[in-house]
Amino acid sequence: MSNIDEFSLINAANLIVRDFMCVQEDEQVVITADSCSDQRGVMALFNASRAVTPKTVILTLPQMPFQGALSDPYIPETAALAVQNCDVWLDLTFPYMAGSHAHATAMKSNKVRCLQAADLGAAGLQRLFGVIDFDLLFKVQEAFDALVTAAVGKTCRVTNAKGTDVSFTIARPATRKLRRANVPGTYTPPGSAVIYPEIESVKGVVFLDATFHEYHTLLKTPIRVEADGPIRSVTGGGSDIRTFERALSRASGGNLGSIIHFSHGFHPTARFAGQSFIEDIRAAGNDAIGFGIPWWQPGGGENHPDGVVTTQSMWIDGQPIVDTGVICGPPKLAQLEKELQASVRKRPESVEPAVRH
Repeated sequence: MSNIDEFSLINAANLIVRDFMCVQEDEQVVITADSCSDQRGVMALFNASRAVTPKTVILTLPQMPFQGALSDPYIPETAALAVQNCDVWLDLTFPYMAGSHAHATAMKSNKVRCLQAADLGAAGLQRLFGVIDFDLLFKVQEAFDALVTAAVGKTCRVTNAKGTDVSFTIARPATRKLRRANVPGTYTPPGSAVIYPEIESVKGVVFLDATFHEYHTLLKTPIRVEADGPIRSVTGGGSDIRTFERALSRASGGNLGSIIHFSHGFHPTARFAGQSFIEDIRAAGNDAIGFGIPWWQPGGGENHPDGVVTTQSMWIDGQPIVDTGVICGPPKLAQLEKELQASVRKRPESVEPAVRH
């Protein structure tokens, strides 16, 4: 069991509830967890929410075998109705409910604010939210996202020492991260900038050191994925290759699908330990590679497997952006990351719980 700094965990839960998800006194909050969720994290969020609004409930589901649309047969109707009729939904299920019919219906209500925390336990919540300068983290988030948005139509190249070497044309962003989740939508923890490619432009190979296929795991032998538009081959991976291929086929209508997103992790206190997919893909220098069919196309959805490329280097339009995991350009963005790294030495102030009179 991981050691937990109770101060940092309480600080993290209060920050998520009050400052990030903007929970108000008259709102209804639903926390979904599963039978394998870390109860310390679940209860920390419950207590933080209950300090703001008494209309807080925890729903615990059996752990689902698949995520997204593939989880539909396993989501009880009572849970689906609850998340569709709340104001704030904190999802701690993994495999996760985002992309399911219940999630889609909740989003169509144009009312629900959903945080996809997935497999973050108490230790992960503490590290991603409780021991950092959250405003400075978002300055880096916004600067990197702006860089990617400005680079639409340009060529991005990603490499690493394991043999990854892949290029693609940057497509228009499909999602946006906000400092305060005060409008309806689905949100993920900050600390990772997502880069969407023009699917047919992806050419090269990636070597995965970890993967979330049917569960999240470190790979003893890297998986090699070769793409030329569609994925052409997957090899390596030891015993995980069969599970990975099965997940690709399930998400891609019977074939290997395509690479549908890249990312860059820059969270200064996230750890790459193979214990949490959400945390691993935010560790500095890590790249979350998504496979399958884009969620906005028929047959797509948040049911795709993912892989992790470590310690990446990145160029956009021939200009170096990341050098072996460290942001090196443009100068303003590189300076912000240095400031973010330095800020870890400073202990953040506690976010006091709301007091009702």
